[in-house]
Amino acid sequence: MGYLTMAFGLPVFLLLTLFSSAHAATFEIRNNCPYTVWAAASPGGGRRLNSKQQWNLNVAAGTKMARIWGRTKCNFDGSGRGHCETGDCGGVLECKGWGVPPNTLAEYALNQFGNLDFFDISLVDGFNIPMDFSPTRSPSGKCRPISCTANIIGQCPNPLKTAGGCHNPCTVFKTQEYCCTQGPCGPTNYSRFFKERCRDAYSYPQDDPTSTFTCPGGSNYRVTFCPNGSPHFPLEMYGESDVE
Repeated sequence: MGYLTMAFGLPVFLLLTLFSSAHAATFEIRNNCPYTVWAAASPGGGRRLNSKQQWNLNVAAGTKMARIWGRTKCNFDGSGRGHCETGDCGGVLECKGWGVPPNTLAEYALNQFGNLDFFDISLVDGFNIPMDFSPTRSPSGKCRPISCTANIIGQCPNPLKTAGGCHNPCTVFKTQEYCCTQGPCGPTNYSRFFKERCRDAYSYPQDDPTSTFTCPGGSNYRVTFCPNGSPHFPLEMYGESDVE
């Protein structure tokens, strides 16, 4: 509590009042892939999205450490239990936690320092679906659309290849060099592979300067899977019932 008061120069009760009076943000989550994507959100749950379908999600002001991602090759029963090849979150349709790598992530925190929203696309958990993450307001400075639409699965280095996606090296090797869990670390050949193809996206955990974007608090956003309509990998990877 003391830190919050010092960091903002305002009493905590006033901060809470400001956040509570702010408007919730609306996220339009669209599936533009030619196959089914099981969208996942923390907070928010999950939803099956056939090709061209959309899910509107309202998120409370002040929400932080939040993420949206897509799951592929899922099979759920009538009670919402099952499994996904990529992005699975505890074997349930309605996610309560985070997904299992590899999964392309849209991450955000609303109404933070200076009443700014912070958002990014992260490949720190690897890549499974091309993604665009865009504010719905007019672009200005760091408040602009960001995307990762390269053929990462098709070009994935052999040690990082996995069914339906491309792992980040931290997931595979679990060392300080790639995971940055015990102090500072820098780019590697593997992180450069991701960065060269998706310059807007986090390529390793401390890739902050070129990978974090901001918009004024109160903005709304759109997350699009396969924004250019091309999945960049063979549709036979998916069951016939998943391809529209």
